[in-house]
Amino acid sequence: MSESTGSKNQSVQVWSKQSVDQLSDAIAEEVPVALVYNDVSHAVMMITPTELEAFALGFSLSEGIVKDLNEIYDIQVTPGTDGIEIGCTISNQRFAELKERRRSLTGRTGCGICGSESLQQVRLAATPVTNHFEVNHDAINGAVAQLGENQPLQKLTGAVHGAAWCSREGSILELCEDVGRHNALDKLIGVMAQKNMLNPDFLNAGFILVSSRASYEMVQKTAMVNGSLLVAVSAATTMAIELAEQLGISLIGFARKNRHVTYVDASERKAE
Repeated sequence: MSESTGSKNQSVQVWSKQSVDQLSDAIAEEVPVALVYNDVSHAVMMITPTELEAFALGFSLSEGIVKDLNEIYDIQVTPGTDGIEIGCTISNQRFAELKERRRSLTGRTGCGICGSESLQQVRLAATPVTNHFEVNHDAINGAVAQLGENQPLQKLTGAVHGAAWCSREGSILELCEDVGRHNALDKLIGVMAQKNMLNPDFLNAGFILVSSRASYEMVQKTAMVNGSLLVAVSAATTMAIELAEQLGISLIGFARKNRHVTYVDASERKAE
């Protein structure tokens, strides 16, 4: 299938100073995407239909369905009349584990754990991160300043989130966009996996920046790939802060030009 650009043109009426103009506007795409593992449907997520293979890889890793790419044997993307199906063939061991904790969920733009069947399913088996990145306030400030110019789809539509991998110096090296903040982060994780960036050499030399709030699941997804610093443009939640403290992840919020808030600085503890 041909890759979507992530937006479609739509005729709209724009009211301004009591006049109404008929214009063409770029609208962000949002479609249902079913994730199917070994022919068993696992989740339906509402996402922007770009970087679909990367999304499947990132989701599989950040949700703990697989532990590394070698456990994913094949990915097939199949468009249909009702949406898109991504079929993933995974190892028998991982599929058996998935069936034990299987949950049927419909993911919404703002909710990544909707549909969990029990309270125990909310917390994945994330372990404390072993990578170490010292909080660098100048680098964070520099990365935040670059975020807008590195989000072409957001600039075009005004409706998508971005998740970026930033270097030690604050340069944005990879960035993915999606209508859902969780999806954008999963796409980023998938792209990094494809490029062999989920290793200590890279993870010790950079950090994740997201154009959203820092929720519990954003911290959890960061931990699942051993990331040591998450920076969010908006605020953090109480559960996000608690989890960051438990897992040794530095957590920054309200990251704006020349100002940000440190909720957790795990690098200080790791340096001791």
